[in-house]
Amino acid sequence: MAQYTPTINPPKALIPRHSNPDTSFSSFSTFTTPKPKSINFPKFSMSVTAAQNQQHYQQPPSLEALINGTRKEEVLGVIKSSSSHCLSETNLHLTVPGLKSKIRGKVRDVYDNGDYLVMVTTDRQSAFDRILASIPFKGQVLNETSLWWFDKTQHITSNAVVSAPDENVTIAKKCSVFPVEFVVRGFVTGSTDTSLWTVYKNGARNYCGNVLPDGLVKSQKLPANILTPTTKAADHDVPVTPDEIIERGLMTEAEYDEVSRKALSLFEYGQRVALEHGLILVDTKYEFGKGQDGSILLIDEVHTPDSSRYWIAHTYEERFQNGLEPENVDKEFLRLWFKDHCNPYKDEVLPDAPEELVCELAWRYIFLYETITKSKFNLPSTEEPIHDRISRNVAQALSSLAR
Repeated sequence: MAQYTPTINPPKALIPRHSNPDTSFSSFSTFTTPKPKSINFPKFSMSVTAAQNQQHYQQPPSLEALINGTRKEEVLGVIKSSSSHCLSETNLHLTVPGLKSKIRGKVRDVYDNGDYLVMVTTDRQSAFDRILASIPFKGQVLNETSLWWFDKTQHITSNAVVSAPDENVTIAKKCSVFPVEFVVRGFVTGSTDTSLWTVYKNGARNYCGNVLPDGLVKSQKLPANILTPTTKAADHDVPVTPDEIIERGLMTEAEYDEVSRKALSLFEYGQRVALEHGLILVDTKYEFGKGQDGSILLIDEVHTPDSSRYWIAHTYEERFQNGLEPENVDKEFLRLWFKDHCNPYKDEVLPDAPEELVCELAWRYIFLYETITKSKFNLPSTEEPIHDRISRNVAQALSSLAR
């Protein structure tokens, strides 16, 4: 039986995100832009809850709410009181019968029960191929955001999701994972060593098989969306061309053609949905695998603030024309804070992320979820320890699946 390889989230570097010349954290918590725009998962369902929650949350938050709205005040209060309850580590193989090996990724813990994979999205925050902090509710936000997108994109591609028995958990089909990440970009931007803007300003004009015109500036929209695939080398991702993918036997030409078409279609659809809600989907990454029947399936995560970059659409053009960085609703400001205070690639010990930054990032993840899905994020109770809740829900789900 085919198995997921560790590329499902484990040893992989996150794709480059954009940078901001206003590198102080305070500049990111004082947006001055107005512009628009959880799922309580019942066991084994992805779509029912969104409709149910929308009945109670008809009006999506405006972008003004990102700065100082009442929803932000409400959520920040819960975030601060929950900072000591983050899900930083799981050990379900010790608490759930039938779970075997554990693969610890940067964000996800993946367990094998023989028939399925149990993927637990933790609150660990990664960048620069390292764990930087634990962000309250982050795991739940990422898991529920991905499930929403998995459900909405089934007209483009099938996916590996079997069920969602817990806010932090997805049970998935086992797949043979392609050792290639499909990074799709709509803009030239980024702050890491391998970002498109970094390599472009250093002179690259042919990147992953894409010929780039001269004269592009940072944060500029590309003439067309492009694919910049990467593959794993040691502990970091390496850009690769379509020809190299096929020559190395990473994928067949037919597989690459099918996956590349699906990746571009997913991105175009994601951009359309994001723009309808006042956001720009700037870039993202996708992973695919082959199911037991040979069909190609979308896996891992979809359009989350961990795997994607989002900008606020309303102010993009004006800020771009004035040479300012777009306002973002993702984790870029956390990256920039660490780059300002240390060398995150080389320093053995990194400074602790400030509480203000951690809470702001948690809020932005929730804000993005609510803006995209038009549903209210369900802030979980801390009365039951998260690990106990997950163990109970996963055990019940696996028992039901075994019947």
